[in-house]
Amino acid sequence: MIDYDPHQWRTTFFSVRGSMLGVIAFRSLMVTISAVVVTWVHFNVYAFALANATAVHASVGTALGLLLVFRTNQSYDRWWEGRKLWGAMVNTCRNLARTTSVHLAGQPERLRQVLALTQSFPSAAMCVLRHKAWAPSGLEPEDVDAVTSHNHAPTAICQRLTFHLDQERKAGRLSDIVFTSLDHDTHQLVDIIGGCERIHKTPLPFAYVVHLRRALVLYCATLPFPLVGIFGWATVPVVFGVSYIMLGIEEIGVEIEDPFEGDANDLPLERITDGIQNGVGSYLPRG
Repeated sequence: MIDYDPHQWRTTFFSVRGSMLGVIAFRSLMVTISAVVVTWVHFNVYAFALANATAVHASVGTALGLLLVFRTNQSYDRWWEGRKLWGAMVNTCRNLARTTSVHLAGQPERLRQVLALTQSFPSAAMCVLRHKAWAPSGLEPEDVDAVTSHNHAPTAICQRLTFHLDQERKAGRLSDIVFTSLDHDTHQLVDIIGGCERIHKTPLPFAYVVHLRRALVLYCATLPFPLVGIFGWATVPVVFGVSYIMLGIEEIGVEIEDPFEGDANDLPLERITDGIQNGVGSYLPRG
């Protein structure tokens, strides 16, 4: 994620990183080249005189604008839901660390294992969402073996958390009520990673994306025809500006549709992970 001051127009207006400028400019340039060809043909070969073409394009542009707004809104909803899920992960890990540091204060070794597993959860979740190998650190060998023997590290970590809490319950150091309360937090962590995977593995419906892109390309490619008789050679910059705006809106939707990939506009998972690990680490027993 790019940090910026929303009150500063200068830094945001001239920013290149995160603006998808390269992708949008290239596509707009392709459309602009077609506008140059159409304009040259209009003045040198055949003068286009398309009656009511401007009104037709205006009507289509309105419908296309609604499709683009819907696409961007859906993508932002997914981005914001992802942020809420990772915010819930922050709170759940904090609550788990806070509560276990009280109820397991008399068992410092068990507390260290529980807190180390809690610290490991966000990094394991991030690696799963980005399809990267996860390297456990700070865990006891028995926990490392148990977690790495499964093909889904975040769920395996939650299983080990439940195991350690259950061991304390069986030893009579945790009441059933406290165990149930603590184990509820591990359930929440499983629900959170499941929600993230739902967003990550479910793109927008293919038919919608295909139709939107075809309509967008057709609209931009035919835009010079109703404009050339009005604007002349000024049609070229006009087409470039319109296509840049329309294609840019679509590309924004693509950029934020999956907020976990690590792109410039995606969620700062590394920063959130560091925050969780530092917060949970503050509850580790001294000595």
